[in-house]
Amino acid sequence: MKPPTDARRWPRALVYAGLVLLSLVFMLPFLWLVSTSFKGDAQIMKYPPEMIPNPLVLRNYSDGLQAAPFGLYLLNTLGIATAVIVGTMVSCSLVAYSFAILRWPKRDLVFFLMLATMMLPGQVTMIPIFMVFRKLGWINTFLPLVVPAFFGNAFFIFLLRQFFLTIPRDLIDAARIDGCSEFRLWWQIVLPLSKPALATVGLFTFLGAWNDFLGPLIYLVDQGKYTLSLGLAMFRGQYGSQFGQLMAVSTLMILPVIILFFFTQKTFIQGIKTSGLKG
Repeated sequence: MKPPTDARRWPRALVYAGLVLLSLVFMLPFLWLVSTSFKGDAQIMKYPPEMIPNPLVLRNYSDGLQAAPFGLYLLNTLGIATAVIVGTMVSCSLVAYSFAILRWPKRDLVFFLMLATMMLPGQVTMIPIFMVFRKLGWINTFLPLVVPAFFGNAFFIFLLRQFFLTIPRDLIDAARIDGCSEFRLWWQIVLPLSKPALATVGLFTFLGAWNDFLGPLIYLVDQGKYTLSLGLAMFRGQYGSQFGQLMAVSTLMILPVIILFFFTQKTFIQGIKTSGLKG
């Protein structure tokens, strides 16, 4: 392969320079978050603002973690996130399998009706769903945050359905000829071949459950059942806010997401790239 000529090298260099510049712009809020977590109250309120902490304040992290039982909030959040991931992946993959692999009357019509539900804002259904959960006696429990995940998500069903359509039809027909049941076909053939798409769904679901604030705010009353997002809100009060501790705990809350994406970015990007190849 011939090396790129100067005529091609300069446009490519400009593209890379533009991407680096944009990445720095997108990283600026995170850098400001980390910087503020090491500042004292006086420097946080200083104008014009300063990026580099001076002096370096480390007590924001220790004081922030001691201000509330964040260990308990972490366990609550991880428990909810794990249950939501399991429910979402099982329910969405089953429904996507039905839309992509099985043949049944009016399948495409039902699929388009399901996609139409994505146009309905969550604010429209918030009050009716709350009234249903109140009648069931699920308020102040984790059930309203977990159970809906076992009934599917339209976007994730669409994502998995598009990926399932890329699986060779001959492979599925051969498995059926050998006597493979539909459940076994879904479990032993379709799911193992769909790891990139499943990883994408799992990562999106984890991010949604990890950062969810409105759901726990509506359904959880007991502070012993709070999640990390509700714990962060406790740093802002009526008469003042502890911005240093808030930024410190927020930094610690973001770290697991960054680490998870760092180790799964290859699979995540592959799942996004290959989920819309066939209609």
